[in-house]
Amino acid sequence: MTQSVPKAPPYPRSHLLAASGIAALLSLALLVFPSREVEAKKTYINLELENGAEQLTQEKDDLRPELAPGDQGASPFATNAGLTEKPDSTESAANSKNPDIQPEAPKDPLQHAVTVGNGDTLSTVFSRVGLNAGDLHEALSGAKEAKQFSRLKIGQVLDFKLTPEGKLDTLHSKLSDLESISLSRNDKGYSFKRELVKPDVRTTYTHGVINSSLFLSAKRAGLSHSLTMDLANVFGYDIDFALDIREGDEFEVIYEEHVVNDKQVGSGNILAARFTNRGKTYTAVRYTNKQGSTSYYNADGNSMRKAFIRTPVDFARISSRFSMGRKHPILNKIRAHKGVDYAAPRGTPIKAAGDGKVLLAGRRGGYGNAVIIQHGSSYRTLYGHMQGFAKGIRTGGMVKQGQVIGYIGTTGLSTGPHLHYEFQVNGRHVDPLSQKLPMSDPIARGEKQRFTQLSTPLMARMDQEKATLLALNKR
Repeated sequence: MTQSVPKAPPYPRSHLLAASGIAALLSLALLVFPSREVEAKKTYINLELENGAEQLTQEKDDLRPELAPGDQGASPFATNAGLTEKPDSTESAANSKNPDIQPEAPKDPLQHAVTVGNGDTLSTVFSRVGLNAGDLHEALSGAKEAKQFSRLKIGQVLDFKLTPEGKLDTLHSKLSDLESISLSRNDKGYSFKRELVKPDVRTTYTHGVINSSLFLSAKRAGLSHSLTMDLANVFGYDIDFALDIREGDEFEVIYEEHVVNDKQVGSGNILAARFTNRGKTYTAVRYTNKQGSTSYYNADGNSMRKAFIRTPVDFARISSRFSMGRKHPILNKIRAHKGVDYAAPRGTPIKAAGDGKVLLAGRRGGYGNAVIIQHGSSYRTLYGHMQGFAKGIRTGGMVKQGQVIGYIGTTGLSTGPHLHYEFQVNGRHVDPLSQKLPMSDPIARGEKQRFTQLSTPLMARMDQEKATLLALNKR
């Protein structure tokens, strides 16, 4: 027997019309509004992590309303401000990738480090950490040496530590790699302390070839300005550095280097050196005798120091030579030029050519400001057209070889800044460039063996170092 299924009762016509309308509206909505999958956008953010740049991808649904920063489920990226990260999210991402990174400890509000800038004074530096003029006066008057903090240099760092009440507790500053100073509060005010670091001393070898000037070549070889001047002074009795230097000249130097924590912080003495000028090699070794006197000697023990320096101005240009028939540039007539003119910038130091007594330090006719020095009974030197005299130089005084006696100028009959230098032997003018200079005493016979024991290893090291350089250059 077949059981018939009853038919669903027919819907009212009004219901069917309403359902058809809703379906039509849904179809229209699907045509106007794209699906979420189609409209999903990708944004990329780079996080600079220690192990490289990692790219994060954020899926952002344009149809989803933005959540407030404090809402639950808010995106960790700010989508309305250039997509920048929140600090806490960055830190957690970095730490998850690199667990060795630890959160930075909070800064101590009582400690401040101030770098001195252009125009800064100690008063302005104190004010930047909240200290007033009274605090500054209290600190400077609390210790006699505290005024050294007033001599500020641009780039210098001052480290402050304050008390909980906002007063100065300690002040520290590193003046150099070898020196630092500090102030510390105590019951009586402040105590001053200077700390000096004693550097390690090691010997260093360097070699250079001159292709333009001694200073540039020495700088390329790693020599400081002061060491370059020392090198010129050692060989200045034999080599005229204003006239004799040629391209291709070379030098070797073994010198002391001052080191702190494997960092070079300065240089000491030249221990040994060789200088090849125009094919001739000169050698110098530093030696201190038993009486404590130090000088430089060649490999045979003869003193590098002569009775006179070859040139009284370092690295000047010869503008006029010794001549008995030169036409005077101002008087415009033939007049003997009984000296050598060294052109150099105004204010360049002038050195005494040898030990002696100052016969004149003052005005002398066409020479302008001049110094005349008597060296023993036979020799006399004159220095003219000076801008001024060095401190302590006066008529009747004594000077040492190499001592600064004045400065280049244009006083007297002069067309430009230069030194007019004259050299007399027994009252007769001679050409200082061609005059053979007298020698100083050699090493005493009783110290010759001790000198040889010092000089031999230094000479051997220079030979070995140079041979190594030549071998490397041939590769």
